[in-house]
Amino acid sequence: MMKVPPIFAVEKLRLERGSVILDRVDWRVERGQHWVILGANGSGKTSLLSALTGYLMPTAGEIRIGAAKYGATDWRDVRRSVGLVSSSLGHKIEPDQTAREVVISGREAQINFWGRPRPDEEKQVAQMLRRLRAGHLADRAWRFLSQGERQRILIGRALMARLRILFLDEPCAGLDPVAREDFLHLLAALARQRHAPALVLVTHHVEEIVPLFTHVLLLAGGRVLASGPKEKTLTSGNLSAVFAAPLRLRRTAARYRLEIGRHAGSFAI
Repeated sequence: MMKVPPIFAVEKLRLERGSVILDRVDWRVERGQHWVILGANGSGKTSLLSALTGYLMPTAGEIRIGAAKYGATDWRDVRRSVGLVSSSLGHKIEPDQTAREVVISGREAQINFWGRPRPDEEKQVAQMLRRLRAGHLADRAWRFLSQGERQRILIGRALMARLRILFLDEPCAGLDPVAREDFLHLLAALARQRHAPALVLVTHHVEEIVPLFTHVLLLAGGRVLASGPKEKTLTSGNLSAVFAAPLRLRRTAARYRLEIGRHAGSFAI
C-alpha cells in the first residue's frame, strides 16, 4: 500500500540572518491533527511561521506541503494551500475595503480586491460570511471592524482558497476575554466542518489551547524542545524549560493555565 504523505512536513530547517535563528527544526502534520506552536518571546515562533508560510527563505532544510516542495513549486499555488491569519496582513488591507472585498481577495491569495466580483464569487463570499456568522458585516469597511470581527474576516479570506493548512498567528492578541472565547469557539466549529484544513495556532498563552488542538510543538532558543500529542508534550517540566521559569501546569475542564513562582503557586497567568 502506498504511504500517504503528511499534509505538511519540515525537515532539518535552519534559518540564519547574521546569527542562527532556527536550527534543525523537524515537524510533521498528519491528517486529522490540529497543532499549537508555543514558545516564549524570542523563541523563534515568528521566524518559523514566516518560513512555513513562504515569507522567509530558509538557509537549509526542506519544507513540503503534501508532495510539493517549497522553492520547486509556484508560490501562488503554495499560498492557495497554506493560509495565514495574522495582524501583519491586516495592516496591509486598505481601510475602505469592505469585508466582502477582503474575503474575495483570498480567492487568488492577494491583498485587497479591485473590480467587480463575478456572480459565482458573490455567492461563494455570501456562503463564507454566513459560515463564519459574519453576514451582517459584508458591506462594512475594514476601518470600522473590531479586532474580533477582523479575525473572522481574515479566516474567511484564507478559506476562499482550498487550504490544506491554516496558520493562526496569535489571533487572540488584542481581544477582550469575551471576544477571545467567541473566537476560540469559532475555531472549534471550523475544525468540525467537513474538509476543514489542519489548524495551527501560534501563541505563548496556554489558556488558548482548547480541546480541538491535538498536538503541540514547543520552541525554545530556535530549537524544538518537544513535539507530539498534547497530553504527553504539554507538561509542567517542558513549559518550565520553554519559559525558563518554575511553572506548574493546571488543567480545569479541558482548559489550561500556568502558575509561576518559587513554588509554582504564587500567582496564576
